Amino acid sequence: MKSTLFKRFITFTASVHEVTHELTKDVRNRSLTPVQYGIMEYVFVSQPVNPSEISDCQHISLPNTSRELKKLHDMKLIKKVMDNQDGRKHTIILSEEGDRLMSGIFAEVELLFNNRMEQASSEDLEEIEKALNVLEKKVFY
Repeated sequence: MKSTLFKRFITFTASVHEVTHELTKDVRNRSLTPVQYGIMEYVFVSQPVNPSEISDCQHISLPNTSRELKKLHDMKLIKKVMDNQDGRKHTIILSEEGDRLMSGIFAEVELLFNNRMEQASSEDLEEIEKALNVLEKKVFY
């Protein structure tokens, strides 16, 4: 039972990545590389975050993460917030410009998502929401 569930979960997560790519591939800001977009998306939904969290979640080495963060900072899309206790540590948040950029991208993605959901009944939508709640509580906590 658990082996079958695990296989379905792996298939599901691969599908999530495929759909995410489909929904975002044409709306990403062309001035961002795919790596930079991934960082921006992660910061947008998880801020504040530290460089190690970004590195770990995005599967990028810490030196490469730092390099990309510098580029995003130079583009004025992120801000570094220094830790009051330890001046060597800092967290990353989006700047106003970065927030505007990502909010615009997510608005476009929402339209594409809503197009995919057009044929779903209200019962389907309710069922999807319940399934997402269960996944969030039991798997993606």
